[in-house]
Amino acid sequence: MASSSSSSNKFYHIRSNSLPSRPHPVIMQLEKDLHSLRASETTCATSSLASKLHSLQDLHECADTLLSLPLVQKAFTQKNGQRWVDELLDGTLRLLDMCSTAKNGLLQTKDALQELLSGMRRRKGGENALADEIRKYLSLRKSVKKAMKKAVSSLKSRKFESTSHVVDDEAATFVSLLMEVEAASSAVLGSVTCLITSSRRRSSSCKSPSIISKLMHKRTVALEMEKADLNELAKQDIALESLVSRRTSKVHDLIQVEQLQNNLNILESDIENLEDGLESLSRRLIKSRVSLLNILSN
Repeated sequence: MASSSSSSNKFYHIRSNSLPSRPHPVIMQLEKDLHSLRASETTCATSSLASKLHSLQDLHECADTLLSLPLVQKAFTQKNGQRWVDELLDGTLRLLDMCSTAKNGLLQTKDALQELLSGMRRRKGGENALADEIRKYLSLRKSVKKAMKKAVSSLKSRKFESTSHVVDDEAATFVSLLMEVEAASSAVLGSVTCLITSSRRRSSSCKSPSIISKLMHKRTVALEMEKADLNELAKQDIALESLVSRRTSKVHDLIQVEQLQNNLNILESDIENLEDGLESLSRRLIKSRVSLLNILSN
C-alpha cells in the first residue's frame, strides 16, 4: 500500500499528544479497517481489486462517521482547521479524478471487448475477418493503455502534504488518519489502472507486457503466462496476439476460439464488477466532500 507502517506510526505519535488514551470506537474501527486493507494481498487480479473497492467503500463510510463526531468538528473550528479541511477536500478531488480515469479506461476496454465478442459470435467472413476483429481490439487496447498512462502520469504529479510536523494541532491529528484513508484509496485505484494498462506497479504482482514478444516465441503460451503471473487483461491480450500471429494454424480453430471466447466473457463480467465498485466509491467520495463542506459552513 502507498501508506507505510512508518506513516502509521506517525499518526500514533501525534494521537498520543492530542487524544484521550482510549480513542473513540470510530477511530479504532477506522484504524482496524486500514490495517486490514494494508494487510491484504497486493495484486492486480480483478476479483481481489473488486473486493478491495468494496472495502474502500466501508472505509470511507467509517471516515464519514468520524467527520460527524462533535469532537472532530470542534477540532476543525480551531486554529488551522479550515486549512486541513481544504487539504481533505483536495484529497477527495484527487481520488475522484483517479476514479474517473479508471472508469473511462474500463469503459473503453469493455466497449472494445464487447465488439470483439460480437464478431467472434457471428464468425462471418472466416479466418481473415476474425483476425481483423482481433487486431482491431488489440489496437484499441493499445490506444486505451497509452491514454491511461498519460492520465495517470498527470495524477502522480500531485503530492500529499504531511501533517507530522504539526504535533500541537488537534485537527491535524484527525487529518493524519484521514490522509491515511486517502493514501490507501490511492493505492487501490492505482492497482486498478495497473490492471487496465497491464503495467508494472511497485510492490505489486502486476507484470509488464514487455514479455509479450518473448512469450510469442514459446510453444506453450498458456503455461508461460501462468509462470509470468499476469493479470487477466494482459493474459487475454497475449492469447489474442498468439492467435493471430501463428501462420501455421488457422485462426478459426474451433476449440481454441471457443475457449478464448469463454475467457473474454468472464473478463467482461469482471470489468463490470470493477465498474460497479468504482461507481459506488465515487458516490461515497462525493458524500465525503459534502460532509467536509458542511464543516466549513458551520
